[in-house]
Amino acid sequence: VQLVESGGGLVQAGGSLRLSCAASGYTFSTYNMGWFRQAPRKEREFVARINWLGDSSAYADSVKGRFTISRDNAKNTLYLQMNSLRPEDAAVYYCALAEGGRRTGTTPLDYGNWGQGAQVTVSS
Repeated sequence: VQLVESGGGLVQAGGSLRLSCAASGYTFSTYNMGWFRQAPRKEREFVARINWLGDSSAYADSVKGRFTISRDNAKNTLYLQMNSLRPEDAAVYYCALAEGGRRTGTTPLDYGNWGQGAQVTVSS
């Protein structure tokens, strides 16, 4: 299993970024997926999750209404569209597979096979 995030970078507050997570080595379309983030000296925290079909998602309260998770099963790719970015959104963002494929949890323990992360920096 390999997950590779891309699309991170530096953006001004109020700006947008779209993260991508390219998956390989397993049947992407049968696994629920999630995005997490980790800022310096903080624990890894849940951002969003999406089911294997792409028709059900959930978000952390801190990003609800600003971030959108989506997936393209034909391209084996997971996305995170981030709008109205704030300085507190700055972190390394990780995509991950749900353990067993169908877990719908919001803790890191509910996920395995993490990507290497994409840095998002938001200037005020």
